Amino acid sequence: MITGIEIYGIFKQAIMITGFVFVMMLVIEYINVQTQGLWTKGLKKNSWNQYLIAALLGAIPGCLGAFTAVAMFSHKLISFGAIVTAMIATSGDEAFVMFGMFPGKAAVITLVLLGIGIFAGFLTDKLYKPKKCLASFANRDFPLHKQDTCKCFQKDLFLPQLRHPSVYRIALLLIILALLTAILTGWIAGEAKLWIKATLTLATAFTMFIVISVPEHFLTQHLWDHIVKKHILRIFLWTFGTLLVVGILMHYVDVHTWLSDNMFLVLLIAIAVGIIPESGPHLVFVTLFAQGSIPFSILLASSIVQDGHGMLPLLAESPRSFLSVKIVNIIFALVIGTASILLGF
Repeated sequence: MITGIEIYGIFKQAIMITGFVFVMMLVIEYINVQTQGLWTKGLKKNSWNQYLIAALLGAIPGCLGAFTAVAMFSHKLISFGAIVTAMIATSGDEAFVMFGMFPGKAAVITLVLLGIGIFAGFLTDKLYKPKKCLASFANRDFPLHKQDTCKCFQKDLFLPQLRHPSVYRIALLLIILALLTAILTGWIAGEAKLWIKATLTLATAFTMFIVISVPEHFLTQHLWDHIVKKHILRIFLWTFGTLLVVGILMHYVDVHTWLSDNMFLVLLIAIAVGIIPESGPHLVFVTLFAQGSIPFSILLASSIVQDGHGMLPLLAESPRSFLSVKIVNIIFALVIGTASILLGF
Protein backbone atom coordinates (compact mmCIF):
# COMPACT_ATOMS: atom_id res chain seq x y z
CA MET A 1 0.00 0.00 0.00
CA ILE A 2 1.27 3.48 -0.84
CA THR A 3 2.33 5.36 2.28
CA GLY A 4 1.55 8.89 3.45
CA ILE A 5 5.18 9.87 2.93
CA GLU A 6 5.00 8.72 -0.68
CA ILE A 7 1.77 10.65 -1.24
CA TYR A 8 3.41 13.74 0.27
CA GLY A 9 6.34 13.28 -2.12
CA ILE A 10 3.94 12.99 -5.06
CA PHE A 11 2.17 16.14 -3.86
CA LYS A 12 5.47 18.06 -3.79
CA GLN A 13 6.35 16.82 -7.27
CA ALA A 14 2.94 17.88 -8.58
CA ILE A 15 3.40 21.33 -7.00
CA MET A 16 6.83 21.66 -8.61
CA ILE A 17 5.55 20.69 -12.06
CA THR A 18 2.47 22.90 -11.78
CA GLY A 19 4.63 25.79 -10.56
CA PHE A 20 6.93 25.41 -13.56
CA VAL A 21 3.92 25.31 -15.88
CA PHE A 22 2.46 28.41 -14.20
CA VAL A 23 5.70 30.39 -14.52
CA MET A 24 6.29 29.43 -18.15
CA MET A 25 2.69 30.16 -19.09
CA LEU A 26 2.96 33.66 -17.63
CA VAL A 27 6.20 34.31 -19.52
CA ILE A 28 4.89 32.93 -22.82
CA GLU A 29 1.61 34.83 -22.51
CA TYR A 30 3.60 38.03 -21.90
CA ILE A 31 5.90 37.44 -24.89
CA ASN A 32 2.98 36.41 -27.09
CA VAL A 33 1.12 39.66 -26.48
CA GLN A 34 4.27 41.79 -26.68
CA THR A 35 5.07 40.37 -30.13
CA GLN A 36 1.49 40.38 -31.39
CA GLY A 37 1.22 40.35 -35.18
CA LEU A 38 4.66 38.89 -35.85
CA TRP A 39 3.36 35.35 -36.48
CA THR A 40 2.03 36.07 -39.97
CA LYS A 41 4.71 38.47 -41.25
CA GLY A 42 6.89 35.63 -42.51
CA LEU A 43 4.06 34.04 -44.47
CA LYS A 44 4.52 34.26 -48.23
CA LYS A 45 3.43 32.11 -51.09
CA ASN A 46 6.25 29.66 -50.42
CA SER A 47 4.61 26.64 -48.73
CA TRP A 48 7.81 25.78 -46.87
CA ASN A 49 7.43 29.03 -44.93
CA GLN A 50 3.97 27.87 -43.90
CA TYR A 51 5.29 24.52 -42.64
CA LEU A 52 8.12 26.20 -40.74
CA ILE A 53 5.86 28.80 -39.10
CA ALA A 54 3.22 26.17 -38.30
CA ALA A 55 5.89 23.93 -36.76
CA LEU A 56 7.27 26.78 -34.64
CA LEU A 57 3.77 27.74 -33.50
CA GLY A 58 3.09 24.13 -32.57
CA ALA A 59 6.37 23.85 -30.68
CA ILE A 60 5.38 26.70 -28.35
CA PRO A 61 4.37 25.04 -25.05
CA GLY A 62 0.69 25.45 -24.23
CA CYS A 63 -2.29 26.21 -26.42
CA LEU A 64 -1.50 29.69 -27.77
CA GLY A 65 0.59 28.55 -30.73
CA ALA A 66 -1.86 25.79 -31.67
CA PHE A 67 -4.83 28.16 -31.42
CA THR A 68 -2.99 30.66 -33.61
CA ALA A 69 -2.31 27.96 -36.21
CA VAL A 70 -6.00 26.97 -36.23
CA ALA A 71 -6.99 30.61 -36.69
CA MET A 72 -4.56 30.93 -39.60
CA PHE A 73 -5.89 27.72 -41.17
CA SER A 74 -9.51 28.84 -40.80
CA HIS A 75 -8.61 32.08 -42.57
CA LYS A 76 -6.78 30.14 -45.33
CA LEU A 77 -3.41 31.61 -44.42
CA ILE A 78 -1.86 28.15 -44.16
CA SER A 79 -2.60 24.87 -45.94
CA PHE A 80 -4.14 21.66 -44.62
CA GLY A 81 -0.66 20.14 -44.54
CA ALA A 82 0.56 23.06 -42.44
CA ILE A 83 -2.16 22.53 -39.81
CA VAL A 84 -1.10 18.87 -39.71
CA THR A 85 2.45 20.14 -39.12
CA ALA A 86 1.33 22.36 -36.23
CA MET A 87 -0.64 19.59 -34.54
CA ILE A 88 2.19 17.08 -34.81
CA ALA A 89 4.65 19.63 -33.41
CA THR A 90 2.45 20.64 -30.48
CA SER A 91 2.23 18.79 -27.18
CA GLY A 92 -0.11 21.29 -25.50
CA ASP A 93 0.35 21.91 -21.79
CA GLU A 94 2.19 18.60 -21.50
CA ALA A 95 5.21 20.28 -23.11
CA PHE A 96 5.60 22.36 -19.93
CA VAL A 97 5.44 19.18 -17.86
CA MET A 98 8.02 17.40 -20.02
CA PHE A 99 10.42 20.33 -19.72
CA GLY A 100 9.82 20.26 -15.98
CA MET A 101 10.48 16.51 -15.65
CA PHE A 102 13.22 15.89 -18.23
CA PRO A 103 14.26 19.17 -19.91
CA GLY A 104 17.08 17.73 -22.04
CA LYS A 105 15.01 14.89 -23.49
CA ALA A 106 12.02 17.22 -23.86
CA ALA A 107 14.14 19.49 -26.08
CA VAL A 108 15.10 16.48 -28.21
CA ILE A 109 11.46 15.38 -28.53
CA THR A 110 10.48 18.91 -29.52
CA LEU A 111 13.12 19.04 -32.26
CA VAL A 112 12.15 15.57 -33.54
CA LEU A 113 8.47 16.57 -33.63
CA LEU A 114 9.42 19.74 -35.53
CA GLY A 115 11.18 17.68 -38.20
CA ILE A 116 8.42 15.07 -38.42
CA GLY A 117 5.76 17.78 -38.56
CA ILE A 118 7.39 19.66 -41.44
CA PHE A 119 7.91 16.44 -43.43
CA ALA A 120 4.37 15.24 -42.67
CA GLY A 121 2.88 18.58 -43.72
CA PHE A 122 4.74 18.56 -47.03
CA LEU A 123 3.79 14.93 -47.75
CA THR A 124 0.16 15.52 -46.78
CA ASP A 125 -0.23 18.46 -49.14
CA LYS A 126 1.31 16.40 -51.95
CA LEU A 127 -0.91 13.33 -51.43
CA TYR A 128 -4.12 14.55 -49.83
CA LYS A 129 -6.28 17.63 -50.45
CA PRO A 130 -9.53 17.42 -48.45
CA LYS A 131 -11.73 19.64 -50.63
CA LYS A 132 -14.80 19.31 -48.39
CA CYS A 133 -12.80 20.36 -45.34
CA LEU A 134 -11.32 23.37 -47.11
CA ALA A 135 -14.72 24.33 -48.55
CA SER A 136 -16.19 24.51 -45.05
CA PHE A 137 -14.10 27.64 -44.37
CA ALA A 138 -15.28 29.56 -47.43
CA ASN A 139 -16.59 33.04 -46.60
CA ARG A 140 -16.44 32.44 -42.87
CA ASP A 141 -14.80 34.53 -40.20
CA PHE A 142 -14.29 32.50 -37.04
CA PRO A 143 -12.13 34.37 -34.51
CA LEU A 144 -10.10 31.89 -32.48
CA HIS A 145 -8.19 33.15 -29.46
CA LYS A 146 -7.55 36.60 -30.88
CA GLN A 147 -5.50 38.84 -28.64
CA ASP A 148 -6.58 42.38 -27.78
CA THR A 149 -4.21 45.25 -28.34
CA CYS A 150 -2.38 45.61 -25.06
CA LYS A 151 0.67 47.55 -23.89
CA CYS A 152 2.31 45.33 -21.32
CA PHE A 153 4.34 48.07 -19.68
CA GLN A 154 3.08 51.62 -19.09
CA LYS A 155 5.39 53.61 -16.82
CA ASP A 156 2.69 56.12 -15.87
CA LEU A 157 0.62 53.27 -14.37
CA PHE A 158 3.47 51.45 -12.64
CA LEU A 159 3.51 53.32 -9.30
CA PRO A 160 -0.30 53.74 -9.01
CA GLN A 161 -0.68 49.97 -9.52
CA LEU A 162 1.83 49.31 -6.73
CA ARG A 163 0.11 51.71 -4.35
CA HIS A 164 -3.37 50.36 -5.02
CA PRO A 165 -3.06 46.77 -6.25
CA SER A 166 -6.17 44.86 -7.24
CA VAL A 167 -7.21 41.60 -5.60
CA TYR A 168 -5.99 39.67 -8.68
CA ARG A 169 -2.58 41.34 -8.58
CA ILE A 170 -2.18 40.58 -4.87
CA ALA A 171 -3.28 36.97 -5.36
CA LEU A 172 -0.82 36.41 -8.23
CA LEU A 173 2.02 38.03 -6.28
CA LEU A 174 1.32 35.80 -3.27
CA ILE A 175 1.35 32.70 -5.48
CA ILE A 176 4.65 33.71 -7.08
CA LEU A 177 6.23 34.62 -3.73
CA ALA A 178 5.20 31.26 -2.28
CA LEU A 179 6.66 29.47 -5.30
CA LEU A 180 9.90 31.47 -5.17
CA THR A 181 10.25 30.75 -1.45
CA ALA A 182 9.68 27.03 -2.05
CA ILE A 183 12.43 27.02 -4.69
CA LEU A 184 14.95 29.03 -2.67
CA THR A 185 14.43 26.92 0.46
CA GLY A 186 14.66 23.69 -1.50
CA TRP A 187 11.13 22.53 -0.61
CA ILE A 188 10.60 21.93 -4.31
CA ALA A 189 13.30 21.23 -6.91
CA GLY A 190 15.73 20.71 -4.02
CA GLU A 191 17.46 17.82 -5.77
CA ALA A 192 17.34 19.33 -9.26
CA LYS A 193 20.50 20.31 -11.10
CA LEU A 194 21.85 23.79 -10.37
CA TRP A 195 21.09 25.17 -13.84
CA ILE A 196 17.49 23.97 -13.60
CA LYS A 197 17.01 25.64 -10.20
CA ALA A 198 18.70 28.81 -11.45
CA THR A 199 16.52 28.92 -14.57
CA LEU A 200 13.36 28.32 -12.56
CA THR A 201 14.37 30.98 -10.02
CA LEU A 202 15.10 33.59 -12.71
CA ALA A 203 11.90 32.78 -14.61
CA THR A 204 9.86 33.03 -11.42
CA ALA A 205 11.48 36.37 -10.54
CA PHE A 206 10.65 37.62 -14.04
CA THR A 207 7.00 36.66 -13.60
CA MET A 208 6.96 38.82 -10.48
CA PHE A 209 8.05 41.77 -12.63
CA ILE A 210 5.32 40.88 -15.13
CA VAL A 211 2.60 40.82 -12.47
CA ILE A 212 3.81 44.09 -10.92
CA SER A 213 4.16 46.00 -14.19
CA VAL A 214 1.36 44.90 -16.54
CA PRO A 215 -1.86 46.93 -16.76
CA GLU A 216 -5.07 45.65 -15.21
CA HIS A 217 -6.51 44.47 -18.53
CA PHE A 218 -3.54 42.21 -19.20
CA LEU A 219 -3.53 40.99 -15.61
CA THR A 220 -7.20 39.99 -15.52
CA GLN A 221 -7.83 38.92 -19.13
CA HIS A 222 -4.55 37.26 -20.03
CA LEU A 223 -3.04 36.08 -16.75
CA TRP A 224 -5.89 35.46 -14.33
CA ASP A 225 -8.81 34.49 -16.61
CA HIS A 226 -6.75 32.58 -19.17
CA ILE A 227 -3.94 30.97 -17.17
CA VAL A 228 -5.08 30.69 -13.55
CA LYS A 229 -8.79 29.99 -14.06
CA LYS A 230 -8.57 27.81 -17.18
CA HIS A 231 -5.31 25.91 -16.74
CA ILE A 232 -3.55 25.74 -13.40
CA LEU A 233 -5.99 23.78 -11.22
CA ARG A 234 -6.65 21.29 -14.01
CA ILE A 235 -2.92 20.80 -14.63
CA PHE A 236 -2.26 20.23 -10.92
CA LEU A 237 -5.13 17.73 -10.58
CA TRP A 238 -4.09 15.83 -13.72
CA THR A 239 -0.45 15.81 -12.64
CA PHE A 240 -1.14 14.77 -9.05
CA GLY A 241 -3.74 12.20 -10.13
CA THR A 242 -1.47 10.68 -12.76
CA LEU A 243 1.52 10.47 -10.42
CA LEU A 244 -0.67 8.96 -7.69
CA VAL A 245 -2.23 6.34 -9.99
CA VAL A 246 1.17 5.37 -11.38
CA GLY A 247 2.56 5.19 -7.84
CA ILE A 248 -0.27 2.90 -6.72
CA LEU A 249 0.09 0.70 -9.80
CA MET A 250 3.78 0.26 -9.07
CA HIS A 251 2.84 -1.32 -5.73
CA TYR A 252 0.42 -3.88 -7.16
CA VAL A 253 1.45 -4.44 -10.77
CA ASP A 254 4.83 -5.13 -12.30
CA VAL A 255 4.25 -2.33 -14.78
CA HIS A 256 7.73 -2.48 -16.25
CA THR A 257 7.39 -6.18 -17.16
CA TRP A 258 3.85 -5.77 -18.54
CA LEU A 259 4.84 -2.80 -20.66
CA SER A 260 7.95 -4.49 -22.05
CA ASP A 261 5.93 -7.61 -22.93
CA ASN A 262 3.10 -5.69 -24.62
CA MET A 263 4.90 -2.83 -26.33
CA PHE A 264 2.80 -2.78 -29.51
CA LEU A 265 -0.42 -2.85 -27.46
CA VAL A 266 0.92 0.07 -25.42
CA LEU A 267 1.64 1.88 -28.69
CA LEU A 268 -1.99 1.46 -29.80
CA ILE A 269 -3.26 2.61 -26.39
CA ALA A 270 -0.99 5.66 -26.47
CA ILE A 271 -2.25 6.62 -29.93
CA ALA A 272 -5.88 6.04 -28.93
CA VAL A 273 -5.47 8.25 -25.84
CA GLY A 274 -3.85 10.91 -28.02
CA ILE A 275 -7.07 11.28 -30.00
CA ILE A 276 -8.74 12.90 -26.97
CA PRO A 277 -8.79 16.68 -27.60
CA GLU A 278 -7.80 17.59 -24.07
CA SER A 279 -4.64 18.19 -22.10
CA GLY A 280 -4.07 15.69 -19.32
CA PRO A 281 -4.41 12.07 -20.51
CA HIS A 282 -1.04 12.26 -22.28
CA LEU A 283 0.57 12.87 -18.87
CA VAL A 284 0.28 9.15 -18.17
CA PHE A 285 2.83 8.42 -20.90
CA VAL A 286 4.99 11.42 -19.95
CA THR A 287 5.16 10.08 -16.40
CA LEU A 288 5.87 6.51 -17.49
CA PHE A 289 8.66 7.73 -19.77
CA ALA A 290 10.15 9.84 -16.97
CA GLN A 291 10.23 6.72 -14.77
CA GLY A 292 11.82 4.62 -17.50
CA SER A 293 8.76 2.37 -17.92
CA ILE A 294 8.24 3.06 -21.64
CA PRO A 295 10.76 3.79 -24.39
CA PHE A 296 11.18 6.96 -26.42
CA SER A 297 9.19 5.44 -29.30
CA ILE A 298 5.93 5.28 -27.30
CA LEU A 299 6.19 8.86 -26.04
CA LEU A 300 7.06 10.04 -29.56
CA ALA A 301 4.03 8.31 -31.10
CA SER A 302 1.77 9.68 -28.37
CA SER A 303 3.19 13.18 -28.89
CA ILE A 304 2.61 12.99 -32.66
CA VAL A 305 -1.10 12.21 -32.37
CA GLN A 306 -1.99 14.26 -29.27
CA ASP A 307 -2.25 18.04 -29.30
CA GLY A 308 -3.64 18.99 -25.91
CA HIS A 309 -6.76 21.05 -26.43
CA GLY A 310 -5.22 22.92 -29.37
CA MET A 311 -7.68 21.22 -31.72
CA LEU A 312 -10.82 22.15 -29.80
CA PRO A 313 -11.39 25.35 -31.83
CA LEU A 314 -11.06 23.34 -35.05
CA LEU A 315 -13.51 20.75 -33.71
CA ALA A 316 -15.98 23.56 -32.99
CA GLU A 317 -15.48 25.06 -36.44
CA SER A 318 -15.33 21.93 -38.59
CA PRO A 319 -15.64 18.39 -37.12
CA ARG A 320 -14.75 17.02 -40.57
CA SER A 321 -11.45 18.92 -40.55
CA PHE A 322 -10.78 17.81 -36.97
CA LEU A 323 -11.22 14.14 -37.93
CA SER A 324 -9.16 14.54 -41.10
CA VAL A 325 -6.19 16.01 -39.21
CA LYS A 326 -6.47 13.34 -36.51
CA ILE A 327 -6.56 10.51 -39.05
CA VAL A 328 -3.45 11.81 -40.83
CA ASN A 329 -1.62 12.19 -37.51
CA ILE A 330 -2.65 8.68 -36.42
CA ILE A 331 -1.17 7.24 -39.61
CA PHE A 332 2.15 9.02 -39.02
CA ALA A 333 2.14 8.00 -35.33
CA LEU A 334 1.55 4.34 -36.21
CA VAL A 335 4.24 4.25 -38.89
CA ILE A 336 6.89 6.17 -36.94
CA GLY A 337 6.04 4.52 -33.60
CA THR A 338 6.21 1.02 -35.06
CA ALA A 339 9.47 1.75 -36.91
CA SER A 340 11.00 3.27 -33.74
CA ILE A 341 10.09 0.19 -31.67
CA LEU A 342 11.56 -2.15 -34.26
CA LEU A 343 14.73 -0.06 -34.37
CA GLY A 344 15.02 -0.22 -30.60
CA PHE A 345 14.32 3.41 -29.67
